[in-house]
Amino acid sequence: MLTEVQAGPYTVRGISVGGVYTSLQVPELDSVLDVGVPIRSFAGTDRIFLSHAHPDHASGLGSLLGIRRLIGKGPPQVFLPAEIEAPVQEALAVLSRLHHTSMEVRTVPLRPGDVHALGHGLHVRAFRTHHPVPSLGYQFLRRISKLRHEFHGLPPQEIARRRQAGENLLDEVDRLELAYATDTLSRVLETEPSVLDSRVLVIECTFVDAGHTVQDAQERWHLHLDELAARADLFRNEALVLMHFSQAHSPEEVQATIRARLPASLYERVRVFAPPSGRWFG
Repeated sequence: MLTEVQAGPYTVRGISVGGVYTSLQVPELDSVLDVGVPIRSFAGTDRIFLSHAHPDHASGLGSLLGIRRLIGKGPPQVFLPAEIEAPVQEALAVLSRLHHTSMEVRTVPLRPGDVHALGHGLHVRAFRTHHPVPSLGYQFLRRISKLRHEFHGLPPQEIARRRQAGENLLDEVDRLELAYATDTLSRVLETEPSVLDSRVLVIECTFVDAGHTVQDAQERWHLHLDELAARADLFRNEALVLMHFSQAHSPEEVQATIRARLPASLYERVRVFAPPSGRWFG
């Protein structure tokens, strides 16, 4: 059974346990975020975004491609850090030989700051995350046209007349929709402050309890809940999805600890990506 939360206009569904597996789907963006485990219902999605190549985030790619072949789907687009494009293609070539079947993908190598058009006004921007291996976060944005400020207040007939005359009345602006940052130091909030303005921020929160210090989290290149609590006033997001929790604590403990340790002003916007009760999957 998958976890599913509603965050603003977006649905985030899938599975995430720190160090075990992470694979998320955002149907409204037709995108899968990481493939640490192959989830059959994700196989029809044609865009896959790999944050980095650690097995708990990428080892399910070959199996997901196999499921795609079974349902008649062709090669998906795989967005990934440029540094790992060649090793990923080599690994898939080995799997192709082992399985006697094609593991073809259309890789889209990205570096921090690169922007790629996804169609229908939707774009994705890659940004740097802070991990010991090449890694990226992804920010989805919609480019929309807005009437320039100096033309506000003009009658509709005048706006129409000027547009027909060829006058440019519009500015193109980026509306920040959803950002995804996993396996990273909290420094990402300083190096990529625009994620604080995305409508939805999906961000890892591996450690939540007092038994693990912020220093412990930093030494493991991950985030601690206390680091988010200390920055509570900076988050301008409509919703935050916290995920990638350590399996050291039960889902109930994670839920209760987050509720107790986050300021109310931030907690009311948080969606905890964990089963409401019971055990972690697997």
